[in-house]
Amino acid sequence: MATAYLFTGAVDPIAELLGQWSSNLNLASVLFRVAMTFLLSAFIGCERANKRHSAGLRTFIIVSLASALAMLLDEYMITSFGMGFPIVSAAAVVGISILSGNSILFSSKSQVKGLTTSVALWMCGMLGLLLGAGFYTASLAGFAALACCLWLLPAAEIDLKNRSNHFEIHLELNSRSSLQDFVTTLRRLGLKIDDIEANPAYLNSGLSVYSISLTITGAELKKYKKHSEIIEALSTLEYVNYIEEIK
Repeated sequence: MATAYLFTGAVDPIAELLGQWSSNLNLASVLFRVAMTFLLSAFIGCERANKRHSAGLRTFIIVSLASALAMLLDEYMITSFGMGFPIVSAAAVVGISILSGNSILFSSKSQVKGLTTSVALWMCGMLGLLLGAGFYTASLAGFAALACCLWLLPAAEIDLKNRSNHFEIHLELNSRSSLQDFVTTLRRLGLKIDDIEANPAYLNSGLSVYSISLTITGAELKKYKKHSEIIEALSTLEYVNYIEEIK
């Protein structure tokens, strides 16, 4: 039975172009699907590894290959034994979800890190399932969309964040008593405090450390000032030890 017909009853365009061998479950198609899975996941893994994320090249390749092999095993069980449900693939989806969730980290500055890596890892697992099922066109389209998100959209995302009236800062004050002065300065500048939270990770450091969510309310700031310029101005306050925007 042709893999490309198994779920939709339609022939995959790339499989049709390559020939019948790529749709059927045979040695050549299995090796081809595994090779494509390796290559596509390697591209994504290189991008993540280049940015020094927790899940890098090998992790992305292994997760994608495991997904593809899970689907191939289900294909074999369905075509050879008439199994009605892709059990191994379903288990693979659960495993990938757990693994990708574990790549999310929380830093000492109250920053959530690894969200993009987590969902990219999950997406690569889905691409592995698609390739294992012989859906080459859908997998290549998904890969192109994922690559676009990782390579092309970060600059646009940064620009949107810089234009936003809402941002969050990590603030280190020399003493706790300086917090009131800092809050007063923010209000005078036209900044509204939406939330302020003390960071317990610096409890014995001698510093008073906070994560503060701000909204730009002043008309002058909305027109001309970028977040980096506001933070640079705040960093000149004598009681501020360190300040940065939480991305």
